[in-house]
Amino acid sequence: MPDFTLEKRLGGVVCGVDEAGRGPLAGPVVAAAVILDRKRVPRGIDDSKKLTAEKREDLYWRIMERGRVGIGAASVAEIARLNIFHATMLAMCRAVTALRVVPDHALVDGNHCPKQLCCPATAVVDGDALSISIAAASIIAKVTRDRAMAKLHLRYPAYGWDSNKGYGTPAHHAGLKAAGISPHHRLGFAPVHEQMTLDLELTS
Repeated sequence: MPDFTLEKRLGGVVCGVDEAGRGPLAGPVVAAAVILDRKRVPRGIDDSKKLTAEKREDLYWRIMERGRVGIGAASVAEIARLNIFHATMLAMCRAVTALRVVPDHALVDGNHCPKQLCCPATAVVDGDALSISIAAASIIAKVTRDRAMAKLHLRYPAYGWDSNKGYGTPAHHAGLKAAGISPHHRLGFAPVHEQMTLDLELTS
């Protein structure tokens, strides 16, 4: 289980930063930054991938209530313009800025830190399994993005985004073939680009 070992080693006010949605074919990439109150830590915080949707929702509200949270995102247009890596870094910067307080240090999940962060940062591979602050951020980012994709599903039901959240599942690929691409698809991702090319050929 993740704990405060890394945070205590750094000292001061430390935020955890994580993202959700680098791999899907559609929708924004979302990042969260979380500073936990070490005297009021919700029980059960873990890597969001290890939790059920119901548990993530429950922890989302408890983290929001007891911690300081910033959320940032990068749009499909920004992903197309910057590429998914740089768009993810942008979303992380926005999340830390949204905290409205400058942390003494940021622990960032993965092997890269955004260069424009307002504070020193350390990249932590598998950070959501090690740092409880990063794990909390992973929950906030995941729930926020899942909710956004569920709302988009109501407008674009052909792709099954309520269940696949924009990932390239068989149902999503079938929806692409049947309905074509939507304004929320990532045009630079291979399956979407291939479908766009096919659609253009059929209409030319």
